[in-house]
Amino acid sequence: MPSREWDSTSYHRISAPQVSWGTKVLSRLALRGDEILLDAGCGTGRLTAELLNRLPQGRVVAVDLSQNMLHAARQFLEPQFGKRATFAAVDVQFLPFVRAFDGIFSTATFHWVLDHPPLFRSLFRALRPGGWLYAQCGGGPNLARLRQRVAILKRRPEYTSFLGSYNDPWCFSDPETAAQQLREAGFVQVETSLEAAPTLLDDAAHYAEFVSTAILHPHLGRLPDAGLRQQFLQEVTQQAAEDDPPFSLDYWRLNLSARVPAA
Repeated sequence: MPSREWDSTSYHRISAPQVSWGTKVLSRLALRGDEILLDAGCGTGRLTAELLNRLPQGRVVAVDLSQNMLHAARQFLEPQFGKRATFAAVDVQFLPFVRAFDGIFSTATFHWVLDHPPLFRSLFRALRPGGWLYAQCGGGPNLARLRQRVAILKRRPEYTSFLGSYNDPWCFSDPETAAQQLREAGFVQVETSLEAAPTLLDDAAHYAEFVSTAILHPHLGRLPDAGLRQQFLQEVTQQAAEDDPPFSLDYWRLNLSARVPAA
């Protein structure tokens, strides 16, 4: 499936916005330093490294659905952290762990999961009594402007046979729905909030690389040849050049925190 694999080399280079948002989430964690944690959707490991730096006596299990991402994360993390980082290619909706972790950290991942109730139940099962979840993902009106443009482009004759019936691969939940679903999964002390995170790219080249790598790679993967993919991306980029400011993305981040009841 196109959406399961990523260009990890490009993502590692262009993911400064995701790292910046994730660093803010990390700053909210009060860690002893000896916890066993799960990084749910580790990507290329840039934030996993920050997490491990705060766990001098702890360990992190880094999981991702993309083999490319896991390979990049392993190469990035193992030289510095050795066996304190372990890796697994698993779907976060179906984690093979039961009461295994003191906490779960995740950023820029949950919106790629279309069905959140089984996701939250999976996370709940993986946590020990008293364990915590701190996460952030896209939410609410995230990327509304870009999504509208893509919806219009999909109806064009040259794209519609490949994209016309393709549903967007994201779930951008709202705080109220996410809170209810977390509670239904068994979590307590649930807190959710939505915050704007407008992101400005330097120029057309940076915008095109970022959007093709971090947002629209599933759509582009459904187009049958490089020429059509380049044409689609060029049209999206040309429209972004007319924005004020140019090459900006209207990101919104959904913050989630919750705990498993203590034993």
